[in-house]
Amino acid sequence: MSINHAFDAIIVGGGHNGLAAAAYLAKAGLKVLLLEKLDHPGGAAVSAQAFDGVGARLSRYSYLVSLLPQQIIDDLGLRITLARRRYSSYTPDPANPGRALLIDNEDAASTAASFGAIGASEDEFRAFNEFYAGCGKLTRALWPTMTSPLPTRSAARSLALGAGAAEAWEAMIEQPVGRAIAEALRHDLVRGVVLTDALIGTFARADDADLQQNICFLYHLIGGGTGAWDVPVGGMGAVSGELERAARDAGATILTAAEVTSVRPGGVVSYRHDGADHTVSAARVLSNVAPVVLDRLRNAAPAGAAPATHSTQNPNHLREGAQVKVNLLLKRLPRLLDDTVSPEAAFGGTFHINETWSQLDAAYLTAAGGNVPDPLPCEIYCHSLTDPSILSAELQAAGAHTLTVFGLHVPDRLITAQNNEARRAELQAAVLRSLNSVLAEPVEELLLTGPDGRPCIETKTTLDIERAVGMPRGNIFHGGLDWPFVDDDAPLDTPAQRWGVATDDPQLLLCGSGARRGGAVSAIGGHNAAMAVLESERPPRS
Repeated sequence: MSINHAFDAIIVGGGHNGLAAAAYLAKAGLKVLLLEKLDHPGGAAVSAQAFDGVGARLSRYSYLVSLLPQQIIDDLGLRITLARRRYSSYTPDPANPGRALLIDNEDAASTAASFGAIGASEDEFRAFNEFYAGCGKLTRALWPTMTSPLPTRSAARSLALGAGAAEAWEAMIEQPVGRAIAEALRHDLVRGVVLTDALIGTFARADDADLQQNICFLYHLIGGGTGAWDVPVGGMGAVSGELERAARDAGATILTAAEVTSVRPGGVVSYRHDGADHTVSAARVLSNVAPVVLDRLRNAAPAGAAPATHSTQNPNHLREGAQVKVNLLLKRLPRLLDDTVSPEAAFGGTFHINETWSQLDAAYLTAAGGNVPDPLPCEIYCHSLTDPSILSAELQAAGAHTLTVFGLHVPDRLITAQNNEARRAELQAAVLRSLNSVLAEPVEELLLTGPDGRPCIETKTTLDIERAVGMPRGNIFHGGLDWPFVDDDAPLDTPAQRWGVATDDPQLLLCGSGARRGGAVSAIGGHNAAMAVLESERPPRS
């Protein structure tokens, strides 16, 4: 067997984290090979023409950006624009969809009046703001650590205490976050608006003892220290496209349609490209695939060899995804049952549907019992309101808009290879039914049709997502999330351990969402793996 030894680092998987790692390492002078099995880089952080013959490029799997540090943008010279949304969220009252809570980032008085419109008190509005102000103290203290060597739990807590965030540390880190939400707020809808950030992509209840919902909540609020979620101008593909450009400009070799077939000790990687099998090796291999997928590659024994028994996983890596994603292209924005708010304002932020505190818990229990929740909690994002550039000039002139829907509490356990097609149709109908419950007209009547006469709507189950972009069980975080710090007694002896990217093989590092401090479109996993490699390359201090 001939092995190519021409590279210093091999990156398995060309998602945005792999591209970030490639760019950093190549800029540092290393010879880098990145292998991506699809015919394009970017992984789930891509834009796609989802509907044939229709001039719209949708952010198909990932929608918004919060966790991408300005430091990475500056380090790599990324030419990207992230547009801030004026409105944080709009949430109709399911008991009376003619009224709703609209949170306006630029008009506190209007937001206060909206609290009153749903029957929430002035005290509730004040408590809502105080709750997030406390959370902000903690997230601003912890945010700078995301691109630094891992702090210990005690060190992270000291940062929180120094920032006056002792109460927030207790609420977000030490006890189920649902307890703090329930103690601070009284209104069912207001509680639900807060709780959604703890549940997106995570199948959990507000008071679960394992605190996965807390970690999810922290990651949704920590971005930039503020928790603001921005629209990437040009679509999510613009972000991955810039990372790819930075990597290529730095000299990295990026090979697409190159499916890795095994990762073996000694930094040996085999892959198939152009109908031929190839083997390469390097001092470091960085994995941008999910840990579950990496284990399959590590245990793929050559013909005649004994099977390996490597395991990169911790129990979190086996957690299931819990969402359905629906993309729509409409002739125009739909009219609302609430005639006090324009559709442009309502869809200008995150549009929550059937996501009160009690509805979220009821949906969890329904799904845990093996059924699709009805009503299905949903969140909607309208990318084209903030960034019309994703639409052709003709669609813009016609007033068309995209809607991307994230349906919560749809765990992968509900989906099988045998029922996927039927379940997809059931979930699409549930999403449309949930959406129509707050509209003054059926959304189906507003769907554009393509040249083939088909309506412009697509639905992705957890299984569809796994098949398309390799996320096991459709988990958008590559598995459960971990705290952005480690226990005080955790080993931090090697650069890989210090940066949260270690496996049991010192030559093999995690650089994707499965790394500690992974998840979302952040490039943090790629940055941290690259920093660990570069720290290993430096000679020890005398």
